[in-house]
Amino acid sequence: TAFFHGELEETIYMKQPEGFQMEGKEDHVCRLIKLLYGLKQSPMQWYKRFDTFMISSGHSRSSYDNCVYIKQLHDGSFIYLLLYVDDM
Repeated sequence: TAFFHGELEETIYMKQPEGFQMEGKEDHVCRLIKLLYGLKQSPMQWYKRFDTFMISSGHSRSSYDNCVYIKQLHDGSFIYLLLYVDDM
């Protein structure tokens, strides 16, 4: 469900899903306003949104791996967050 929270940067249209065609409008298409699982853009768009949130909440991105976020707490301890998305 994570990909439903990504925003599209470009306009994407898709055919009406099989079994959900509107009678008399079978040649019409659907304009997507949110990401769907299976779109090639989904993982990258979701990552961009996640990255923006993490940076705005005070974490910094590791210079060695873009999927590792670090935040130092007031007591000197650290939070390390490793992000892994399996989109297969």
